[in-house]
Amino acid sequence: MDALVLSNEMAIRLGFFFTTLVVMGMWEWLAPRRVLSVSRLRRWLNNLSVVSFNTLLIRVLFPAAAVGVAAFAAGQGWGVLNHFALPPWLAIPVAVVVMDLAIYLQHVMVHALPLLWRVHRMHHADLDIDVTTGLRFHPIEIVLSMLIKFATVSLLGAPVVAVVLFEVLLNVTSMFNHSNVRIPLALDRVLRLFVVTPDMHRVHHSIVHDETNSNFGFNLPWWDRLFGTYRAQPRAGHEGMTIGIELFRAERDVTGFFRMLLIPFRSRGRDGAGAGHSARQGR
Repeated sequence: MDALVLSNEMAIRLGFFFTTLVVMGMWEWLAPRRVLSVSRLRRWLNNLSVVSFNTLLIRVLFPAAAVGVAAFAAGQGWGVLNHFALPPWLAIPVAVVVMDLAIYLQHVMVHALPLLWRVHRMHHADLDIDVTTGLRFHPIEIVLSMLIKFATVSLLGAPVVAVVLFEVLLNVTSMFNHSNVRIPLALDRVLRLFVVTPDMHRVHHSIVHDETNSNFGFNLPWWDRLFGTYRAQPRAGHEGMTIGIELFRAERDVTGFFRMLLIPFRSRGRDGAGAGHSARQGR
């Protein structure tokens, strides 16, 4: 099973990626939640160029990626799950849940530490939020995330299948919960008991600091409720809320590929070290 998954890992991930992108893109076109303020074509071209660049970068820097680390750890007997030799039916869901917790904690960290917030704010600087926002991360953050993932997989001893499943789920749910789609409120209330919904995560992209520092979950919604970072709705409502961050409000500053990559290195302004303060304030 592991050998089969390893040999088809890229095809599996690309298949789910393109399917989700097309499905959510069509859903956004048919039933949008908000009116976009920036050209969809311009944003999609630039956001997708970032994810393409990041994919190539990771493949060059880490050819084996997290799946390779999982296979190596299994061969060496590293990690808690390998030590206790749990059966696959138990080890796989445990690994997925623990890795999701690690992503939640990582997300809190990049908001709480000013230096990391400077990198992460490229994601938040998008003036609209749609399916491509879920792919818009700075290369530095992608590399940092991969290193954290390597450490988590090694310490946990996550099975290869669990790592591939988690990566697929994380990618799919990130595109889903960033999507500009309208879901009936009654259905949303049920869905957010099991998965982070677009209405739940959209609050996190509010320009208001304490709303920005809430709803950190990407996949499972439980961590925000457990750790007190959950906020049900934005104060201004989903149609009335402002998306983005205070420092970057001009379209040209947040949509050009190279200007997006320079966001961590540009003026701190009012945005500055307040990220760490507002993270604590929001909790």
